[in-house]
Amino acid sequence: MSGMSIIESSDTAHAEARRTLQALWQRGCDFLGSEVAILGGAMSWVSERHLVSAISNAGGFGVIACGAMEPPRLAEEIAATKALTTRPFGVNLITMHPRLEALVDTCLEQGVGHIVLAGGVPGAATIRKVRDGGARVVAFTPALALGKRLVKLGIEALVIEGSEAGGHVGPVSLNVLAQEILPHIRDVPVFVAGGLARGDTVLGYLEQGASGAQLGTLFAASTESIAHENFKAAFLRANARDAVTSVQLDERFPVIPVRGLTNGGTRRFMAHQAETVRRFQTGELSREDAQLAIEHFWAGALRRAVVDGDVEEGSVMAGQSVGMVKAVRPVREIIDELVAQAVAALARRGQGVGRSV
Repeated sequence: MSGMSIIESSDTAHAEARRTLQALWQRGCDFLGSEVAILGGAMSWVSERHLVSAISNAGGFGVIACGAMEPPRLAEEIAATKALTTRPFGVNLITMHPRLEALVDTCLEQGVGHIVLAGGVPGAATIRKVRDGGARVVAFTPALALGKRLVKLGIEALVIEGSEAGGHVGPVSLNVLAQEILPHIRDVPVFVAGGLARGDTVLGYLEQGASGAQLGTLFAASTESIAHENFKAAFLRANARDAVTSVQLDERFPVIPVRGLTNGGTRRFMAHQAETVRRFQTGELSREDAQLAIEHFWAGALRRAVVDGDVEEGSVMAGQSVGMVKAVRPVREIIDELVAQAVAALARRGQGVGRSV
């Protein structure tokens, strides 16, 4: 009998699929210095030394969430992460942090190779400082025009994050952002984020021109995540429809959209807004005091959920992919499965199988 056996044919298709996947995200791997172009989303109180090092050790690219840390605390976290991994990882800095420049200095002094500037549009001076200090600089863009502007300012890679993501989100889905941005920005690597939980879905964006993907929700519920067991259990119970954005009751008092699991806290926030608006209308509160009262409602709420395990009154930030979190698993297993799903999809295609399982 001539020709390859079915098993040999399958092995050949699988090997070719792996080579194809590697070629598709090689640019992202080269930029990050990782084996696979999968970044960990920076999640406050979650993306610390244990999770970040686990992602990098598993072949991905971990990112420390600096959040409200001061420079000495960030230096401590970077050093602790280095003690757990010899592989590359990055640091996410909030551009509105009052000590942003000092935090950049801390990252550079500690030899951090990649700095992700988030939560606003980074200034040209900050971008230049990062690059002159020898680090690669990454930023988020919610629109094509801003993406092009950031590239001109010197940003070396972009993340486009859809509204499906957890935490602070924009109004546009990843599906739309990808169509708007990926065909037109080729000068720098572009990583996709928001609602991603399967490798075959990531593959689709790679084929559209993305260089890799950023995931948060899957990793937040991983074995290595220090999030409270109550927090992880809430993820396991949740469906996609349970991850909703915060609602704004009155246009005079803006509410920054944050996606998280609906709970007692989200319901109390609605009542709190209504009561605050009533007090403003009766003259009990000035407009400024009313805005502050609304903004301060969630102060410390994320820590209460992640660290203390108060998932009823705390802020349980999660993306819509939370409905696909079925078990608490090691980071390496999560990354391996994402790769296997992408490879399987390519292999099926190579064998002429059009329908996925």
